[in-house]
This record gives sequence, structure tokens and C-alpha cells, in this order.
Amino acid sequence: MRRWRLPGSLPGQIALLVAIALFLAQAINFTLLYRERQQVRFTEIILPSVTRIVDAAERVSSDRFDRVGRSRVQLRPLNPIDPGLPRRGDVETAIARGLADADVPAGRIVTGLRDITPDDPRLRHMNPTRAKRIVRMGGELQIAVEIPGRGWLTLRAPWPRTERGLIFQLLIQTLILYAVVLLPVLWAGHRIARPLNSLAHAARHFRPGEPADPVEEHGPSDVRAVIAAFNALSLRVNAMIDEKDQMLGAIGHDLRTPLAALRVRIESVEDEEDRAKMADTIDEMNRTLDDILSLARLGRPSEPATDVDLAALLDAVVDDFQDLGADVTFEEAARLTMRMRPSLMRRAIRNLIENAIKYGDGAQVRLLPEARSVRIEVSDRGPGIPDDRIAQVFDPFTRLESSRNRGTGGIGLGLALARAIVREAGGEITLANRDGGGLTATIILPR
Repeated sequence: MRRWRLPGSLPGQIALLVAIALFLAQAINFTLLYRERQQVRFTEIILPSVTRIVDAAERVSSDRFDRVGRSRVQLRPLNPIDPGLPRRGDVETAIARGLADADVPAGRIVTGLRDITPDDPRLRHMNPTRAKRIVRMGGELQIAVEIPGRGWLTLRAPWPRTERGLIFQLLIQTLILYAVVLLPVLWAGHRIARPLNSLAHAARHFRPGEPADPVEEHGPSDVRAVIAAFNALSLRVNAMIDEKDQMLGAIGHDLRTPLAALRVRIESVEDEEDRAKMADTIDEMNRTLDDILSLARLGRPSEPATDVDLAALLDAVVDDFQDLGADVTFEEAARLTMRMRPSLMRRAIRNLIENAIKYGDGAQVRLLPEARSVRIEVSDRGPGIPDDRIAQVFDPFTRLESSRNRGTGGIGLGLALARAIVREAGGEITLANRDGGGLTATIILPR
């Protein structure tokens, strides 16, 4: 069974709250009107009927039958009220109280409420004016009071069926109120929600560093203030990124210049082994500098997204490693075109394969298309990673291998850079230990 939920939109919630408030107000209004109608009915119908019955009972007790016969109250030997008719306990109680106050002895008191239609045959014997009034009222109240040893005093009085008209009147009134109140509320809610939806869309699609048109400021003043604050914030964010890129460019230039000078100067070192170690150190510093700059600039890539055959891209990366003599294999996969930044994705996959080669002496690469995503798996048969440290290895400058051996070296930016690239493409990267030893790095990209 589906659970009912509140509307998710702002106009829907406002309209629901107003509708509930109107319904409660109308319910209170109906209760007050109903009580007022009951009071009027008691004053205009029940009280006169009780007065006539009490007066007639006093006359019967004093043996003045002739005057009773000429009144609306009749004396009958038996109770004429159909026992199947609905009774009115409030009328019976009022009559009993009136008879008690007048010290008139009485037996049973019976009432019956009967609907009256224009074709009722009893109307033919009535005064036309009274018959029309009874038909307009919609009902007739029948009263029978037992006078011990004398018979039954009976009385018929018009009885208004106001409940039906009151309910219909309340229904029409409620519909009019809903039309008059809810339509402006829905319009006002839509006027507020439309600029907020535009703001939410702009916030979801905001890419730091990418130029974007400012969100149009419209709607109420409070909403316009929020949109203006967002536009100003996006400008400040882009200005900060521009400043950061300029700073990174200057740092890269300032660091590469002395490194190039050192590379030239080591040529004068006579010891070939020392010269080779110095050259390796300079190369490692250049690679580290490239990783740091790439990670810092990832939020604002200069490479545009294009349609790429992902299977061909993986095959090309694997071929590069195989040309260097690395034990890397790739299972052939069908052509799969996806939109991405090829150079960045190539670098992320290369980092995963390099880790597999460093710690597992080889890598197996697979491409697994799924219904709504694509999986790229890079597996090795290395020592794996302790389960409690898998999340840590994605942090920058984190290395599980604490030695400074260049064969397994680095500064711990490979996985951090790979995850940043994959997330920028809208995907995710996970690590899991393999059964039998080894590790599998999985890139999941949406299709």
C-alpha cells in the first residue's frame, strides 16, 4: 500500500495548509450555524408546541373538551404515531419538563418525525397556506402525550429540514472560498517557486571556473536578494579560481626553471652513477610537480569533453605499458562511445595501472558495460590493502609503503588524482581486495 506524502513543492504545501485551514474554519462555521438553527427551531417550533400541549392537558384535566376540539391539539383514544418514525428526545424532554412545571399528570410522551412531499395526500385537507409552509419546511413533527384515563393529546407541527440545506450551503460556500483563496495562493506560491527552481538549477549545474550567465533576479524581494547573493558568490568563486590558476602557473614556472638549470648542471658531474641518481631525482620532482598542479587545476580543466571510444582508449593505454615491457593485459571489449575528457581519463587509468604494476607486478584491465553505467576494473595479485585503510589511500600524500624506494615510490597523489578525475566525470572509484590475494580498483561511470 502506497503511503500518502505531503506535496514536495512549495506551492503544493502552501495550498495544502490553506485548504486544511479553510476546511477547519468551515467546520467551525457549520457547527456554529447548526447550533444557531437548533436554537431558532426550539424557539419557533418546540417551545410553542410544548406550550400548546401543556395548555391542552390542563383543559383536559378540567373537562373542557369543546375548546380542545377546536384547537390544533386533538384528543385521541390511541397513540396515532407510527413507531417506525425517528423520535426527537429533546422535544419529549421539553414537554415532560413543561407538564411537570404545570403539575399536570402525564404518562408516556412519544414523538415522530416524518418527511413531507408535495404529493402527500394529507395536504389536501389542510389550509393551503399551512400546506405550503409544511412542504417548504420539508418535515412534520408529530407529538402524542398520554393523559391517564383520558386518552392521548396529539399535535402536528411543521419541522424544518435545515440540515440538508445547510450542508449544501456550506459546500457551495467552501468551493467559492477555495476558488477565491486557493487560486491566488497557488499563483503566489508559483511566483516564489519559479525563481527558486531557477536558482536550484543554476546551483546544481554550477562549475567553478566555467563562465555562466547570472540567474535572472525576479520574484519577491526576499527571493531576489537570495538570487543576487548567489550571483555575487559565483563571481567571487570564479575570481578566486582565476587567482589560484595564475598563482599555480607562476609556481610551476618558478619551480621548473631551477629544475631545468639543475638538469643542465649535472652534466658536469663526472661520476656516471651519481649523475644518473641526480637525473632520476630531478625527473621525480618534475612528476611530483605535474601531479600537484594537475590535482589543483582539476576543477577547471582546459580540455573539452568529447565523444570517446572507451574500449579504444583503454587498449591504447595498455599498449603503452606493454611497449615498456610491463605485464598488463586487456580483455577485448565491444566499441563503447562515451562523452568525457580523454586525456584526464587516460591519466586516471594510467595511475591505477601503475599502482598495480608497482605493488602487484602486473595488471589485468577489463571493461564491463551495464544497463546504466560502465565499469572499468584494474586488478592485480599484490599484497592488497588492509580493509581499515582502504578509505585512507585516497587522501593526498598518503602512502601505505613507507620506504623511499623509487621502485615503489611517489608521494601518494596517484589515487587522489584518479578519484578527483573520475568524480569530475560524474563517476566513482572504489577499491576492494580480491579473493586469493590482490586488489581490484573499479571505476564506475554513468552512461
